[in-house]
Amino acid sequence: MSEFAVVTGMSGAGRSTAAAALEDVGWFVIDNLPAGLIMKMVEMVDRPGSGIERVALVIGRGGSDTGPEYFDDLPKVLDELHAARRRVRVVFLDAPDDVLVRRYEGTRRRHPLPARGVEESIAVERRLLQPVRERADLLVDTGDLNSNQLRLRILEAFGDEDAPQMQTSVISFGYKHGIPLDVDLVFDCRFLPNPFWVEELRPFSGLDEPVRDFVLGQPESIGFLEKVDDLLTSILPAFVREGKSYLTIAMGCTGGRHRSVALAHALAERLGEHGLTVSVFHRDIDR
Repeated sequence: MSEFAVVTGMSGAGRSTAAAALEDVGWFVIDNLPAGLIMKMVEMVDRPGSGIERVALVIGRGGSDTGPEYFDDLPKVLDELHAARRRVRVVFLDAPDDVLVRRYEGTRRRHPLPARGVEESIAVERRLLQPVRERADLLVDTGDLNSNQLRLRILEAFGDEDAPQMQTSVISFGYKHGIPLDVDLVFDCRFLPNPFWVEELRPFSGLDEPVRDFVLGQPESIGFLEKVDDLLTSILPAFVREGKSYLTIAMGCTGGRHRSVALAHALAERLGEHGLTVSVFHRDIDR
């Protein structure tokens, strides 16, 4: 049986970028297929001799030619797809409303849902897609991601067909830029001394040895990492038993450049020692 990835989400949140990334790593991408034809397409792909092993469905677009029933059908189709197949993963791309508005204003594109303005169109689409969002295996907030960063996130999630049952990611971020919306667990690192206030360390990041040594050299850092490690190793098997496909852990400091970066890498290394394959992403390191 073929493996299916479903890419959906808000218009303007990056579905086209995600589709291109999947196509680059060998997925057969079908864009904007009507919801009522999805299960028929699945039957065709499963026929002997189709030669298609991995299919990515990019769905969720609406408009005057689709009508509200299009959005009504999507949750039911996703439930049917999940019930019929073992290998189905759904990723929902989202972004804050103000970011979506800026993207539409910047490109001067019309929103696919007709309304009195872009903001109202976004509000309507968000309401209609909420049942689909609730069925997602992976939620990706693209508000602070450029196209290349989004591409990397998609490749981490879908690029490796031999990936373990649950893929684990550790993200560093800065609280002054907002807490990521697409994370499962958040740990606050702001209790540690801040390298930003050490003049010779300020130009560096948590990827550089001087900052890493400073952060991990604090007595509180080791105790903190040990407690987080103990917590995660005790709950990760439970997440796997519940069928969770992705777990995203966030480490946050003030700016997202020093403490959280060093600790995110240190935590990923510890989890790797337990046999986990962990990806690391630094959202705010270049701000």
